[in-house]
Amino acid sequence: MCDFSAVNGEPSLLGQARQLNIAGLVPFSTVDWPGKIVASVFCQGCPWRCAYCQNYEILDFKVPGAVPFAELEDLLGRRKGLLDGVVFSGGEALAQAALIPAARWVKAQGFQVGLHAAGAYPSRLQAMLENGLLDWVGLDIKALPADYRQVTGVAGADKAFACLEAVLASEVDYEVRLTVYPNHPGKVVELARDLAERGVKNFALQQARELGTSAEFKAQVRGWDSQVKTWAKEIGQLGWENFSFRPA
Repeated sequence: MCDFSAVNGEPSLLGQARQLNIAGLVPFSTVDWPGKIVASVFCQGCPWRCAYCQNYEILDFKVPGAVPFAELEDLLGRRKGLLDGVVFSGGEALAQAALIPAARWVKAQGFQVGLHAAGAYPSRLQAMLENGLLDWVGLDIKALPADYRQVTGVAGADKAFACLEAVLASEVDYEVRLTVYPNHPGKVVELARDLAERGVKNFALQQARELGTSAEFKAQVRGWDSQVKTWAKEIGQLGWENFSFRPA
């Protein structure tokens, strides 16, 4: 049982959770957490600028949230026994300190918590793992370390691979994903092999889609399906316990 009352003038757990800046809420999803029926919360803001991002319009941290946390409260109150859990996505959900009390509050309501993470905030991810706030993590690994800046616009490889180490060292269920797109820096099979050697067992290769991306990106995505299928065939033979290929 969690105490939601304020202590010594500090906001209650629910009060802290309500500070989460939410860009969007999908009340029912079967695709955001494999095998689960969930509500998906899209958090505003991301420090990276990946060309293929499907949520391009919610990357700016300065934009106020479009959905009050109370909508999630109401949804979960009506969906007990119908939803398995809540997935926090983005943007980059880990960018917001309010994610931790939000996840704690969701767990207190009897729901599981999943997270989509790009790998930009290893300390906050580690804190959530250590405190048992996550039941599943979908972690994006975007390129080999030397190529990270080309994909994200920043030098984020050290943080992303620290997140990977934290997830693999924990007992949480997970999926590591690689999204490929036209003008990806390449070495896709080499990266997948590197991840397998690091101990990744659950892996997904995703082909970037046009929906939600920038106009510049949409102009590049046509006519490269055969290349992605070739990568998928090679990567699928690397000995994963679970491998998924998600074409556009």
